[in-house]
Parts: sequence; C-alpha cells; structure tokens
Amino acid sequence: MRHFQQVPGPELRRLFHRLPEPFGGSGDRELLSMALGATLYVPATRPGLTTSILRQAADGVCSMVIDLEDAVADHALEAGKGHAATTIDELSESVEPYPLLFVRVRTAAGIGEIIDRVRTDARALTGFVLPKFDSSCAAEYLEALTVASERLGRNVFGMPVLESPVLVHRQTRDRELHRIGALLAEHRERILAVRIGATDMCSTFGIRRDRDLTIYDVRVVADVIADIVNYLGRADGTGFTITGPVWEYFADHARMFRPQLRTSPFAEIDAVPFRQYLVSRDLDGLLREISLDRANGIQGKTVIHPSHVAVVHAMSVVSHEEYADALDILGTDAGGVAASEYRNKMNEMRPHRSWAHQITLRAKIFGVANRGVSFVDLLKALVES
Repeated sequence: MRHFQQVPGPELRRLFHRLPEPFGGSGDRELLSMALGATLYVPATRPGLTTSILRQAADGVCSMVIDLEDAVADHALEAGKGHAATTIDELSESVEPYPLLFVRVRTAAGIGEIIDRVRTDARALTGFVLPKFDSSCAAEYLEALTVASERLGRNVFGMPVLESPVLVHRQTRDRELHRIGALLAEHRERILAVRIGATDMCSTFGIRRDRDLTIYDVRVVADVIADIVNYLGRADGTGFTITGPVWEYFADHARMFRPQLRTSPFAEIDAVPFRQYLVSRDLDGLLREISLDRANGIQGKTVIHPSHVAVVHAMSVVSHEEYADALDILGTDAGGVAASEYRNKMNEMRPHRSWAHQITLRAKIFGVANRGVSFVDLLKALVES
C-alpha cells in the first residue's frame, strides 16, 4: 500500500516534492503507526464486506477496522465473527491491494475466537482493536495478543482504546494511566498505537459534542486527552503513537456559528465553490480538529465516513516549509539556533529535534508538498480523483 495511489501520476508530480513511500510490508512499528492515517470503521455484519474493503483501498483508505463491538447488535455477534473471519480469509487470498486491517473485538476472548475461525494464514490481518482498555482487562488483552502472535507465527498488533470511566474520572486517572503505561511498556513491540475513545468519554458525563465544536472545546474530555498524551505520548522513547478521536458528522445542518475556513486560501486557486462543499459537509470542523490533534501531539484519526479520509490524509502531507526546517534541524548535532530557509522563524536545533524526527517520518508515509502547494490543492486533488 501507498498513500495517494489513487491520484494520477502527472497530478502527483505536480503536487509533491517528495512522493509517499510504500509501507505495506514494513515491519517498522513506528512507520506503520504513522501510516494508519484515517482509520475507517466498518460493521462486521455489512454485506459484501470483502468487496467494500477492496473498493475503499482503491479509493485511498489505508487502514480499516472490522467492528464487532458498538456497530454490531448483540443478537448478530456470532454471525459477525464468522463474517469477519471469512473476510480476512478472502483478503488474504486476494491479489488486489488491501489496507492495514484490524478487528475490534468486545473482549480478550474474542481475539482467540477470530484466530480459531480463520482458515488461511490470515496475512491480511494486521491486528486487533482493544476497546474499554484499562488496568482491569489489560493483562488479559495483552496475553491474548501474545498467543495470537505465536499461533500465526508473526507479530499481531494491538491498538488499545482508552475510554473507560476509571480513566476519565479525575480522582482515578493518574493511577490508571500509570498502570496502563507500565503494562503497555512490557508489550511495546505489539502496541501499534493508542486510540482515544472520546464518544464513550463524553457518555460518562451525558454529553454529545455539537458539530460546531471540536473535542478540545469539551473541557472534561480535552483534559483526559492531555493527560493521555502526557503519560503515553512522550518523545523520549517511552511513548506510543496516539491517534485522534472520531469526528461523527458528515451532512449539512443549520449553523449557530460561522464556518471555520477562511475564504482566501480557496480564492487564491479559484476554489471558492470547493470551500462551500467542505462547509456543507461539516468538514471545516474536522479540518480544525485535525489541526488541534496535531498541535497536541496526536497523529491520525478514527473516521466513520469515507468522506473524512481525504481530509485527514491531505492534512497529513508535510509542507515544503516543514520539511526544509526538519532537514536543517537534523543536519547538525552541534545545537544552536538559525533562521529557517523561509526566513520567517528561528529553528532551535536541540529543542526541535524530536519534532523534526516526526516530520521526516510523516514525510516518508504521506510525502512532501511542492513549494506553494497548500492543503487546499491536496484535498481538492483527493476529492476529485
């Protein structure tokens, strides 16, 4: 797989200074975690699931989750497990490209049940999403991952979802994050990313955030996200990739507040109607939330609608200016400070080094835009391709 493979070659060369690199066969955990990008969830009971996944891959989706938890009614769970296993088998035998594929189980026992049901080597299965992950169930989940890896003869990744009340509640949060961090550290090679379940966090307080707001405007949840990044997202080698929570909205509505997209970037490339399209689909709110995810140390995002994928991926492309700064910073071990190539900021060689490493990693996966190419150009190309 490679990001933006659905965009025609001439358009890619117009947009990119450095093209995205393939990542499907990589055993590099850090690289794969960055490659997740927009992770699209799909119910395990959906008819024609294999065909749907292959179609989404052809349209640019690079990671998907077959959901056996919230998206499947209790009475359909057994059928969903069988359908998920069959889909894994069919994809494993396919010659067409398929995304990084995960199954969201309900309990640790569900991991073994899926492995029992597959008939092939299950090479299409990248790992499992582990919901309601906290210290009471973490050891069981992690042991099940270990057993699955042994049975398949390769590393099976886990993506724990942090969303439980014991983690959300202020009086138990620090102790819980400390315990979770210690348990994850023991199984670091199998933890691809830590996901944030903001919908369940909101449920703890009887909240459903409005589409005019980002998750960072919901302070009780924003505080939890900040603490998750503080404990588990550190750039000193002890942290993990943290992915952003879902954006639930994808249709027009009556607005209380003004749209969050300035007109000028669209007017510069004669794309004002495209701005109106984004606003009409509530994608301006998603764009703002992705920017805030990035500012808070979060990479990638859970999505529940295909229209969100292009937005996440366009916002993940490294700008030419960011790349130039990162190369300058990584080009010396001597420390010090210097004006950027763009002559608009100072680069501090030691404090900005971790940031520069993240930029070069993202550049490998999502590429580097040509000088003068903005997210508007990238998003428009993805939507129209």
